[in-house]
Amino acid sequence: MRLVSDPRYGEVDLSASAEELTLLASVVVQGEGLLGSTLSPGDNGLAGVEVKGTSGPGVLIHRDAERQILVISGDSAGRAVLAENLRDLASAEEGGHLHIDYFPGHFYLAEGSLPLVVNSPHGGMPGR
Repeated sequence: MRLVSDPRYGEVDLSASAEELTLLASVVVQGEGLLGSTLSPGDNGLAGVEVKGTSGPGVLIHRDAERQILVISGDSAGRAVLAENLRDLASAEEGGHLHIDYFPGHFYLAEGSLPLVVNSPHGGMPGR
């Protein structure tokens, strides 16, 4: 898994294999865990993802600047939706990416969530 923080756009870009995305989805559902990532010098990489179950409401995605990790916290209902989206992308054979962005009234993300782009393990845009 690779996590790169883009300070210009304030988003985090996540690239992973299908197995790593499936594992991340499982940890998100469980509500507890820490997964490491591959760091490359000079790419604003983050050291991993930490998942914490909280009472919510919703899911908050933020960066812990001190530890240089992405933190996903939130209630079980919101985490279940996020995990399903991650599993769907992991199993989709056509490629593409998933934008996880907060907007007012979002049904599972909490206000203040960092934008997250999750890339398909199958690359590129879906074929049509």
